[in-house]
Amino acid sequence: MTDGRDSPPGAARGPARAAPRPPCGRVLLAAALALPGVGAAEPPQAGEGQVSFRWLSYRDRQPGWDRIRVDSPSLAVDYGVDDRWSLAASATADAVSGASPRWHSAVSGASRVSDRRHFLDLRVSHEDSRSGFTLSAASSVERDYHSRALGAEARWRSDDGNRSLALAAGLSRDRIGSTDDRDLSGRRRRHELALTLTQVLTPVDVVQAGLTLIDSRGFHDDPYKRVDQRPAGRSARLATLRWNHHVDSLDATLRLHWRGWSDNWAVRAHTLGIEWVKPLPHGWTLAPQLRLHTQSAARFYYDPVYGIAGEPFPPGWLDDPSRPASADARLSAFGALTLGARLSWSLSARWTADLKLEHYAQRSGWRLGGSGSPGLQPLQARFIQIGLTRTF
Repeated sequence: MTDGRDSPPGAARGPARAAPRPPCGRVLLAAALALPGVGAAEPPQAGEGQVSFRWLSYRDRQPGWDRIRVDSPSLAVDYGVDDRWSLAASATADAVSGASPRWHSAVSGASRVSDRRHFLDLRVSHEDSRSGFTLSAASSVERDYHSRALGAEARWRSDDGNRSLALAAGLSRDRIGSTDDRDLSGRRRRHELALTLTQVLTPVDVVQAGLTLIDSRGFHDDPYKRVDQRPAGRSARLATLRWNHHVDSLDATLRLHWRGWSDNWAVRAHTLGIEWVKPLPHGWTLAPQLRLHTQSAARFYYDPVYGIAGEPFPPGWLDDPSRPASADARLSAFGALTLGARLSWSLSARWTADLKLEHYAQRSGWRLGGSGSPGLQPLQARFIQIGLTRTF
């Protein structure tokens, strides 16, 4: 369920093949209305499967300087062993380089970053006429971060196939180090419990509601910031709502989703997204999308003031250095806007290609429902993802 990272669902993070439309009132979840996530795709048939290759390029920048570059190729395989059992595996290798702000977003405090991450995920699933389950294991390894995760999900469907319920649980164990401090070995454990309900309302409407509870205990500090001390525990609630509506007259699908995050660090975040999926002639599909994000600051976040001493100490920190304090911009109050589009092409009955482009922009003044944190530099990022899938 997770690779162990702790952060609210902000934006600064290939379409399924088209399927024939089922009869009215029957199982619409496998059609163009399919919801992303739990229950979004049909399991492969016995002796069939698919292999997918994807390459993600990420670049971000702030005024006057380019920051982080990430190149991330991945490979995924899904195979139906028989009529009930299927196996899936994915592997990702991230190459990260660039300049990362050491304190807040000060250029003078930036340090060079160069790292590689290797992520491996394995899943085994079982399906019958009205229920199913999936067991998963994942591993993520970097020079200064190791994570191991286990997950389990159980699914139930109604007799007519128009309602499904999923219950999932996950746990991870993380070890956090630092290339600046070879003796650092922080430990963190995280537990998740998620409940998701999917309901077909009409022949052209599908809704989904979900609630995830997250409890993370242990080391949460940023090991590359001298003044970064966070509470040893973080409990969060993540709520999601999705609605897919198929417009028959336009042969297109409108997808809306909302995510709400709240935790005991006082971070409150909301993300609203809209996507328009339109099939085009000759096997093409175009899906433009828009996403809005807003969040409040953590209660221990402080706005640094840079002086001749260089490093921005929080007010009163020298008198009580044990109290929580962080100038991490990800814990500040800000708003963000993401514009993007996904283009896919069914080259043949077995081959599908897709291209996804996104542009992300973040400003403190864009926060909704209150003022943003002062002193934050604007941030922009672009995502390019290319995918190729073959069924067999």
